Amino acid sequence: MSALKVAIIGAKGYAARELIAILLRHPKVELVALADKLDQPEPLLDCFPEFRGRTNLNFTPADIPSLISGAETFFLALPHKAAQDYAVPLCAAGKTVIDLSADFRFEDLSVYEKTYAIKHIAAELNKQAVYGMPELNREKIKKGRIIGNPGCYPTSVILACAPLMQTDWIDRASIIADSKSGVSGAGRAATPVTHYVSCNESIRAYSIAAHRHTPEIEEKLSLLAGEPIAVQFTPHLTPMDRGILSTIYINMKKDVGEPEIRSLYEKFYRGEPFTRVLPEGQTPATKTVACTNYCDIGMKLDKRTGRLILVSAIDNLLKGASGQAVQCLNILYDFEETAGLLV
Repeated sequence: MSALKVAIIGAKGYAARELIAILLRHPKVELVALADKLDQPEPLLDCFPEFRGRTNLNFTPADIPSLISGAETFFLALPHKAAQDYAVPLCAAGKTVIDLSADFRFEDLSVYEKTYAIKHIAAELNKQAVYGMPELNREKIKKGRIIGNPGCYPTSVILACAPLMQTDWIDRASIIADSKSGVSGAGRAATPVTHYVSCNESIRAYSIAAHRHTPEIEEKLSLLAGEPIAVQFTPHLTPMDRGILSTIYINMKKDVGEPEIRSLYEKFYRGEPFTRVLPEGQTPATKTVACTNYCDIGMKLDKRTGRLILVSAIDNLLKGASGQAVQCLNILYDFEETAGLLV
């Protein structure tokens, strides 16, 4: 079988940089185009000099007709709304699309439109979209035509909570998620908040009770639980390059011991190549998962307060973005699920 020809649109961002690295080492893939919103081609090495000697590709204008003729599958590493503009003609041409923006993550488009304050232009296409979280949707991903890759914070929170959602052990109205992210989660463009002198040696909460990943978390947990779930979610910006650590607090309703909870998690994630339930007494850390596609999950049941404390760690650029996207690609094409993702 010849290599699968893939292209990246929106190829100059941090997530795209990780996609390039993964796809260049992927044994079943040929990366054929790095497109962006440009007037003329630009050298790849001006942006990412680390790829010197690994590829002759450069950034090119995102011209849909020429891109369609050269690739079979497209990664969209674009901002929300912009991804829809490309997904519609690509899917109309019979191409497979894996979208890293929020445009195809939501089943309820009214929630998307309220959260992102824009009108969705591809409602019919969105009905065909599959939420690209392999641990929850592997069988649907296999048949997918357009994949909505999960957000980084939602990946860390949903994977930590998912096994409990169909039990009667917890008070589902009590979920509090405290998450901390590296600065790369804010994107490549510098802002007054992400400028070095603002974020170095400092940590701050932001978008309190208003972060746009909250509705994504709530929709997916609600689907798992079979009832509406509200989550108190607070993100924090931390002075590290990459990584997310989420600490989640849930009140218990049933007298269930920690060994039983751990057993539930181990059974739920058994056989998953990238989700690891840590042994008793071990705690996830961002450094342990940095530059990998792993999600590590730990737990502690506090009998004094009657509260379960869950901790998850991911690399926001990999399991929280590009790594998970390639994991979905591997599932779509029946490649080894770890292809290109183990280093």
